[in-house]
Amino acid sequence: MADEKKYEINLTLDPAPSAPAAPTAAAAAQAPAPQEQTQPEAPVEKLDINVLAPAEQAAVREFAAKIDVTDSAQVLNYGSNAQKNIADFSTQALEKVRTKDLGEAGDMLADLVAQLNGLNATEEPKGLKGLFKRASRSISDLKTKYDKAEVNVDKISAALDQHWITLNKDIVTMDNMYDMNQAYFKELTMYILAGKLKLEELRNKDLPEMLAKAEQSGLPEDAQAANDFANLIGRFEKKIHDLELTRMISIQMGPQIRIIQNNDALMAEKIQTAIVNTIPLWKSQMVLAMSMYHSQQAMEATHSVSEVTNELLKKNAAALHTGSVGVAQEAERGIVDLETLQQTNQELIATLEDVRKIQVDGRARRAQAEIELGRIEGQLKQKLLELRG
Repeated sequence: MADEKKYEINLTLDPAPSAPAAPTAAAAAQAPAPQEQTQPEAPVEKLDINVLAPAEQAAVREFAAKIDVTDSAQVLNYGSNAQKNIADFSTQALEKVRTKDLGEAGDMLADLVAQLNGLNATEEPKGLKGLFKRASRSISDLKTKYDKAEVNVDKISAALDQHWITLNKDIVTMDNMYDMNQAYFKELTMYILAGKLKLEELRNKDLPEMLAKAEQSGLPEDAQAANDFANLIGRFEKKIHDLELTRMISIQMGPQIRIIQNNDALMAEKIQTAIVNTIPLWKSQMVLAMSMYHSQQAMEATHSVSEVTNELLKKNAAALHTGSVGVAQEAERGIVDLETLQQTNQELIATLEDVRKIQVDGRARRAQAEIELGRIEGQLKQKLLELRG
């Protein structure tokens, strides 16, 4: 798994263990989309070898010298190991999303709120008749309700605690996956740069030499050899283009991983708030409520009916106000703000639209590349006809 090993970049011309196809744009669309970009349109980035460290530049140049475009198998499998890593990595990230059930944790939080709000600790005795009897019965009922609610709350709390542990493990895993994706991205970049260096050499040096030889000799076999060599260069250029598409998938995986990680962090924070703040506060309120009932019983035993009635009316009114305000405030407080859900939904919609646009642009660029290659091929054929003439 990506979070269990340290990936080392190793450029190779050997074929991959299996011959994987480069991940398609449709496969990339299954993964969480990158976050919405609100900045102005950025200028076109041109991949340059200077983005690499000096040692990496030397490794790329040395590797480029070993590339042989006349070896069909080598061209076919060029960079296939790196493409397979990205394909497997995309699948692994997708599985992380599929197996994650944040809805269950959200249901538990909602159930917790229902349990806490369902217990009223500030019931006021009504009327003067049976005041002592009602006070005794009220505290007994309160204890019974509290005992039942506490069992449910403790069960929910234990389950939420397990979710919190799992979410924190996933957050660490996402950090490791992000680092691994960065390594895969660097590997693809080095393959692409090495290929571009080789293409530059082939187009500026080797191919002109072969064309000059064909023109000088006038032999059809020399002209055919130059034409075949140009076709080989075209195949290798297409392979580099495929690697660039895979590299774009790796670029998109970075923000996708962070989105998943951020969702985990938000849910973990809500669960932690419920465990360390909400539940203890609720229990302390219950202790205060029962203490209040005991105090009322003591006063009722030592004062006259009229004095007890007046004092209870004042204290219960104050307690009812304080408790009702506190309970109302806690009841109105949502676990997840509606604005947060609206913003998250809008961001997801926007990011999906961005991915769709990227896919459309990719198809347009590939179509343009095909037209350009056709034009180049036509020029070469025309040149060959001229040479033969």
